[in-house]
Amino acid sequence: MTFSGLHHVAISVDDVDTAIAFYTEVLGCTVRTDRPDFGFPGAWLDAGAQQIHLMQFGPGEQARGHFALRVDSTGAWHERLDGHGVAHQVADHVVGAGHQIFLHDPAGNQIELNEPDQ
Repeated sequence: MTFSGLHHVAISVDDVDTAIAFYTEVLGCTVRTDRPDFGFPGAWLDAGAQQIHLMQFGPGEQARGHFALRVDSTGAWHERLDGHGVAHQVADHVVGAGHQIFLHDPAGNQIELNEPDQ
């Protein structure tokens, strides 16, 4: 069981429109149109074969940045994590995002294991 690459990095931003302008106009990323409504402002951007996910949070809200590793089977990873006694959350399928498992490393950094729909 291996990773097939970095799927995306999610970062917190103060203003999603300003961030979109920077990442598209300055860095040349393109905006994806398949981001579901997660209940907070944000955007998904293509950066070559990987993505950057922008998440806007207001003052006092906790930032939720993470990185996502692309995997072939979240089911197999669920079994592996259980076997190692690693706490994790299997998320409901999200159209456009695929199947996801969320866990934390020993330092508390959030990691997403992502099995995309395509």
